[in-house]
Amino acid sequence: MADKKEVYDHIVSVIADLFQVEPESIKPDSNLYEDLDIDSIDAVDLVVELKKWTGKKIQPDDFKAVRTVQDVADAVAELLQE
Repeated sequence: MADKKEVYDHIVSVIADLFQVEPESIKPDSNLYEDLDIDSIDAVDLVVELKKWTGKKIQPDDFKAVRTVQDVADAVAELLQE
């Protein structure tokens, strides 16, 4: 099972690859929509990639409150502990 740092690092890698964002510009408090310019369709792509990585079904409701990169990491870490 991945620890929180591994989860965070993987999410940064996925965001960088999917959305052509420089990894150095991605911070824990980076807002997905405002700072990283991720729209709702991009968010779906992110969830699909995270589902492949975790092997778990991700409920859209789990990600409704997600706003920052750290929020995503926390939600995924919690999902991995279930």
